[in-house]
Parts: sequence; C-alpha cells; structure tokens
Amino acid sequence: MDRRQLGACYEQAVAIYLSKIGYQILCMNYTCYFGEIDIIAKEGDELVFIEVKYRSSRSYGDPAEAVTKRKQQKIYLCANHYMKAHRLVDIPCRFDVVAVCKEQIRIIRNAFGGL
Repeated sequence: MDRRQLGACYEQAVAIYLSKIGYQILCMNYTCYFGEIDIIAKEGDELVFIEVKYRSSRSYGDPAEAVTKRKQQKIYLCANHYMKAHRLVDIPCRFDVVAVCKEQIRIIRNAFGGL
C-alpha cells in the first residue's frame, strides 16, 4: 500500500470515529484550486474543517506537528472557498487536527485560527 492509499485508509477510519462521537461528516477530500481538506463536518452548530495526520511512530515527531503554517494557510483558503461555494454565511467554524499514531486517535480542537 502506498502513502496515498494508507492516508485514505486512516482518513476513513477517522471519519468513522468522528461519526461515532457526534460529528456529522459532510464531505471528505474537498479539493479546490488552493488544495484539499481531508474532512468537513459539523459538530453541534459549528462547521469543522479537519486535517488528518498519521505517523506509524513518534520517531519523526508528533503527527500534528506536520500541520505547518503553510499547510494551515492552504486549509484556510480551501475552507473559505468551500463556504463561499456553498453560500455559508455567519456559521461558526473551527479548524481541528486529528493526529493518528499507530492506533491512537487524538483530536486537537481549534488547532489553529482561521475564518
């Protein structure tokens, strides 16, 4: 299995996990000119843009550390595009990172600022 396929498997596993704990999955792998958002969901009345990062071990650091300022900016631009394309106005939103290391899933709510 290549890295892209492995990433897709973990994104799917995270989506299932999030659904079980109350997130409503709206979209997976939203792609636009600016890049991609792994998962778009709702939790309560908030729209949540989610980046999933997987590592097989912590030898290269925490998976969440891979969400650099540049990656955050791309996610922000994609989220803005999604909201405009779906005519979503005055909806509270946030940016979460889901770090997966081996089989442990950790959600970092409001991982970075944005809209």
